[in-house]
Amino acid sequence: MKWFKKTAVIMGCAALLMTGSMPAHAEGTANYTVGAGQAVELDQGIATVTLKKGMEYINGTQTKVLITKNGGKPSGSEIGTVMPEDGRWVLYFKYSDSGHIKDSDKNEIDADELLQSYKDGQEEANKEMTPENHLFVDGWDVAPKYDETARRVVWSLLLHDKDNASMVNYNERILTREGYVSAILVCDPKKVEASRKEMNDLVLSTLKIKEGKRYEDFNESTDKVAEYGLAGLILGGAGVAVAKKVGLIALALGLFKKFWIVIVAVIAGLWKLLTGKKRNKEQEEEDVQSAAGDEQSASQQSSQQPPSQQPPMS
Repeated sequence: MKWFKKTAVIMGCAALLMTGSMPAHAEGTANYTVGAGQAVELDQGIATVTLKKGMEYINGTQTKVLITKNGGKPSGSEIGTVMPEDGRWVLYFKYSDSGHIKDSDKNEIDADELLQSYKDGQEEANKEMTPENHLFVDGWDVAPKYDETARRVVWSLLLHDKDNASMVNYNERILTREGYVSAILVCDPKKVEASRKEMNDLVLSTLKIKEGKRYEDFNESTDKVAEYGLAGLILGGAGVAVAKKVGLIALALGLFKKFWIVIVAVIAGLWKLLTGKKRNKEQEEEDVQSAAGDEQSASQQSSQQPPSQQPPMS
């Protein structure tokens, strides 16, 4: 990045503003598609999103690479990632062909019981992860709720890491004909409201499930049906048909080692990506400002020299 810092100083502040998106592209870890108002298709052809100006997209394969490089473990179902050029938040998409999820339990979602299951599941997950990747569940930012008209389930968790740094994990599940699309927002908890609004306005509002794959396209005579309902979906898509028999907490201890660990590992990787992009951008801006200040100081010193000591004009 030395060439970027040097060039930015030479070209001045206007050029720096225009090249402010460079850190995202210069990481060398992914092939970013830059937004210009075009539609991009998420992997597996399940849906499209409109990539607006100022946004970037990477496909599912490159998403897995980034998650791995940032210390996480991909789930294998990644279909793409969208983020602003400055990396102030990350919206990560997955697709699961779990089968059609019936919403007959829509009035039976117990937020308190689900939260306890998340906490217990996180304790188990931490046992399988290195200490620097440990996360801890604090509570709901947004308790689980189901929008029957849009066929979307929304919830948001408050968490912190080993350094007591807070984070928010915002989730949406968009039900489809034979599964669901996961939209997972990772952002700075101090800016969660702004990030959530921006994410919805710029990205999720443009998400379109393709015709033939929508929830209402379900054919009961031919299509697969999931073994769980909305509560199971919130718990990570484990086989939760037995939840009422064994209890959600017991279920978490038995199944989260397989499912929740994967989810948490992905979140940890994306959180490192988000904070890493921020640190890179902030460091570059500091370096550029420092270099510009040095150059200005040198210029002032030169102008203050006696005429006989000033270098000749070329």
